[in-house]
Amino acid sequence: MSILGNIVSRIFHHSASPASAAPSGTPSPQAKPASSQAAPPATPGSPVDVAAIMDKLAVQSKERLDWRKSIVDLMKLLKLDSSHGARKRLANELHYTGNMNDSASMNVWLHKQVMIKLAENGGTVPNELGS
Repeated sequence: MSILGNIVSRIFHHSASPASAAPSGTPSPQAKPASSQAAPPATPGSPVDVAAIMDKLAVQSKERLDWRKSIVDLMKLLKLDSSHGARKRLANELHYTGNMNDSASMNVWLHKQVMIKLAENGGTVPNELGS
């Protein structure tokens, strides 16, 4: 599954079963074709409150993570690899055209794109984080 697919899947999983978090060692569901970049959209009429899910994960975290501003923190809260290499792979998935060695600029762009993709897939994203 793509990195973006994993992000969407983890957030939507928390929406489906808010009391349980997926263990970090759980294998990914069946891999998607390379052309697929995200999990299927939420059922119509059932938007997923991204902020509520991520805020809950942030409160439960032992680290102080700011998912609203940091793609690294967002990925850490979802127990995903947040290394520079993983973020470069995410940037490739999302067709980033900037300098991947300028991690600050890339990270800002990635965070914005992930918020847009979450909204496109049925997530409710705070206005200040989307578009």
